[in-house]
Amino acid sequence: MNISEAFNTNKETWNQKVDAHANSDFYFIEEFKAGRSSLNKYELEALGEVSGKTLLHLQCHFGQDTLSWSRMGATCTGVDLSDKAVVLAQQLNNELDQDATFVCCNVLDTSQHVLKTFDIVFTSYGTIGWLPDLKPWAQMISERLNDGGFFYIVDFHPIAWMYDYTSGKPIMKYAYHHKGAIYEEYEGTYADDKAAITSKEYGWNHSMSEVIQSLIDAGLTIEKFNEMDASPYDVFPDLEKNKEGLYELKDKMYPLLFEVKATKKSR
Repeated sequence: MNISEAFNTNKETWNQKVDAHANSDFYFIEEFKAGRSSLNKYELEALGEVSGKTLLHLQCHFGQDTLSWSRMGATCTGVDLSDKAVVLAQQLNNELDQDATFVCCNVLDTSQHVLKTFDIVFTSYGTIGWLPDLKPWAQMISERLNDGGFFYIVDFHPIAWMYDYTSGKPIMKYAYHHKGAIYEEYEGTYADDKAAITSKEYGWNHSMSEVIQSLIDAGLTIEKFNEMDASPYDVFPDLEKNKEGLYELKDKMYPLLFEVKATKKSR
């Protein structure tokens, strides 16, 4: 298939999603403007104190997490494929009097558009599934990290993407090591299933070994790897809220999330 056409289709869909997401309860934009953070326990615990550090946020959508890190004292740059999302991110940055920078580009081309290096590279929740190959992704991360800096990802577990959710009830359809693009077309979006948009999306599944090995091959050292049963987001069918306010499968048959932290060793 033509990868450029797939990326263009995804970009068009994400441009359509911006207004629906900005107006949804999922993204609580007015509360966010009033000071509520968009960050969750996993990334807050993993990154710790960010004040005075430089941070590159990959696939930042319209910048809520980027600006949340900025509010905590980091000097932030956010990258996203959607030009409409980047425009909104810049508007929020100005309205909130923050000093974040936003760049519109394909995340795989980040090193062509962002020349600085960073103490932290961060990405979260629904990111790598938009990429056909993690090797150039991991290489770019290594290029953008300072020596001694670290990369952190928290994302949905690849087992969750073995299911097709477009027909209502989840159906296990894709092999764990599924090769090739998966095309889906459905009405609405995860933030608002009644939004008047048709989501047309190309995605790619990646196993845990692919994620971890790509980072190792790019010269990074894995410092932390966890698989978690509970997600901050109620985005899969039939999840239950636990005592911490997170969402879990009723039977906990498989993890919903994973996290990896990897460092670039000083030379």
